[in-house]
Amino acid sequence: MSLKWLNTTDVSSFPPVEQALPDGLLAAGGDLSSQRLITAYSHGIFPWFNENDPVLWWSPDPRMVLFTEEISISKSFRKTIRKSNLTITIDKAFEQVITACSKPRIVNGDVESGTWIHPDMIDAYNELHQQGLAHSVECWSNEKLVGGLYGIAIGQVFFGESMFSREANSSKIALVALCKQLHSYRFPLIDCQIYSEHLKSMGADEIPRADFINILTTYCQTMPSKSCWQLDITANKLL
Repeated sequence: MSLKWLNTTDVSSFPPVEQALPDGLLAAGGDLSSQRLITAYSHGIFPWFNENDPVLWWSPDPRMVLFTEEISISKSFRKTIRKSNLTITIDKAFEQVITACSKPRIVNGDVESGTWIHPDMIDAYNELHQQGLAHSVECWSNEKLVGGLYGIAIGQVFFGESMFSREANSSKIALVALCKQLHSYRFPLIDCQIYSEHLKSMGADEIPRADFINILTTYCQTMPSKSCWQLDITANKLL
């Protein structure tokens, strides 16, 4: 099966997700315009590519998701949250969060050389944030940003993109806050894209791509009230 190349004029020209390669790669090319990104996410497709490479579009099968009512909080983590003095906000520092997510990270003691969140991606998601579609959760310690995450909300589905921690457990606390907020507004799930042990430990699991697409068909149609993107509490108020 040959890889489809997209043009920059037809933003709805994605092939059916069933045509993705075994690793989930579906198409290449096109651009990161807001309209194309919205079309992609609402059809179970997301961009992931290195700087200076063509845009690559993915739709893996199975799909890693976290149902918002199934967030897993261990006894030890509950104690951590209760003792935490972090303040949690939503959409107070989107650009700071996505920039922090783009920085090299330490993995198994080694510093990664780069990240897929490069300037073109940052610009595209900042534009979505200005449109009220991309959102961030921030964790603050004494007014210093120490952790957070960001993603896109279309209808009643949140598509998680990345998270970061500068203080132990801060990104996990941000995820708990997001799940509780989304569940209260009847968002059934967070798209986590691909498997990770970290997300598995928080309650995420893999489901067939066909099931994921069915969920999107149902829940990407209705836009929630923008009032759901308001939160300013301390972490120990989450439980």
